[in-house]
Amino acid sequence: MEMKGITKRFPGVVSNDQVNFTLRKGEIHSILGENGAGKSTLMKILYGLYKPDEGEIKIWGKKVSINSPKDAIKLGIGLVPQHIMLVPNITIWENIVLGVEPSKGPFVDGAEAKRRIKELQEKFDMNVPLDLEPWQVSVGEKQQVEILRTIYRGGKILIMDEPTSMLSPSEKTALLKSMEKMAKSGISSIPFITHKIPEVLAVSDRITILRKGQVTGSFETKNISRNEIIRRMIGKEIGSKVKRTSYDKEEILKVEKLRALNDKGLPALKDVSFSVHKGEIFGIAGVAGNGQKELVEVIMSLRRATGGKVIYRNQDITKVSPAGMRNLKIAYAPGERFERGVAPNLSIAENIALGFYGKTPYSKKGMMNYDEVNKLSQKLVEKYDIKTPNVKVCARTLSGGNLQKLILARELSTEPDFILAEEPTAGLDIGCQDSVHNVLLEEKKKGMAILLVSGDLDETMKLSDRIAVMYEGEIVSIVPAKKVDKEKIGAMMVGKKI
Repeated sequence: MEMKGITKRFPGVVSNDQVNFTLRKGEIHSILGENGAGKSTLMKILYGLYKPDEGEIKIWGKKVSINSPKDAIKLGIGLVPQHIMLVPNITIWENIVLGVEPSKGPFVDGAEAKRRIKELQEKFDMNVPLDLEPWQVSVGEKQQVEILRTIYRGGKILIMDEPTSMLSPSEKTALLKSMEKMAKSGISSIPFITHKIPEVLAVSDRITILRKGQVTGSFETKNISRNEIIRRMIGKEIGSKVKRTSYDKEEILKVEKLRALNDKGLPALKDVSFSVHKGEIFGIAGVAGNGQKELVEVIMSLRRATGGKVIYRNQDITKVSPAGMRNLKIAYAPGERFERGVAPNLSIAENIALGFYGKTPYSKKGMMNYDEVNKLSQKLVEKYDIKTPNVKVCARTLSGGNLQKLILARELSTEPDFILAEEPTAGLDIGCQDSVHNVLLEEKKKGMAILLVSGDLDETMKLSDRIAVMYEGEIVSIVPAKKVDKEKIGAMMVGKKI
């Protein structure tokens, strides 16, 4: 496959500027770049979601026109999305064959469908139960279903968008091995979009780097280092280690034997206990779906506890309302940025004002003082390097990294002494990740207690002083980050006690 001279313009920005990208049979070719560098735009053009303003695409040397995903699928191009898109109330095998079911007369031939799927499973080491429904399997198994569905439809080119972002270490390893097998078989060539450079270096044959819509280089993976990749992505080098500082003995937040139910009414938290100290980053690690979401919601009064306590500075806040939480020195940076972090259709200034309602001089007698709010907003935009034309633009126009900076700016400007940071860098490029990490580390130095809930184990191990590993609603173990390695944490994430 060859994309030549691809240009795509949007109002006020050139997302792709004369981009060239090639894909050989049986290779894994990674595409790297900051948020907004043009990676997703390029792949959306390849999959028929966007039409390029200039340039051409060739498959097996023949120029093609891709006007829709239907055209892409006919050409053997498949998309494995970052967020799982399975039909929840039909079985795994039915999801895989949906739309291209083998038939026996007027009926779907389920036996033949399963036979074909099992052949693919054996070939690529994917073992997911075919008769279960999606809600009954893990995130990693759902990812396998997405891949099997694409290959079953004859996919020769798999576009994989952040395929490992929600997987445990063992699931990531299994997926990367399957990707290598697919590529070596010649069935699937894989443009691999990710922000995780160690995975790129481990599995890719070639790497193409984009910056501000332009290609800064294409390389054989064996010929480029991590530091050179980062430099070409963002223009500077970034350290991979953090010098840990000590923390205070004073407990800011304490969780005692906390219990709660999930959305299905089943136990999600089972006597969870831990404490976060002044000047400490306390990390929660675990495969998604093991109680982290419910833990966050109970602590922030968004879900009712069925037992136990949440204690903040010796005060029981288990039953304090969400509005009451805002009156305490507690901050929250939620993982769902659009759903919980901001009001997307309000301006940047109005979103910042949400943290100062009722506080002098930003609010008087129930009315916002917009002169003061705008001054504060401009100050925070400069302090946190939020890239925006002005503070009056809608929050929904910001990139993921700038949106996260906006949330942190609002929450931290209220001068809290505790913050719950949930998935603070999910979906962000390495430059934005570094900015967010530096913000959290700076707050730690000032004595803030930080509860870090992240599905990125590298991030958790890099930032945390102590790590609690969750499995099936329980704390498997609490360990000092400097005394444990990634393999042991990964083992605990699947239930092994160490």
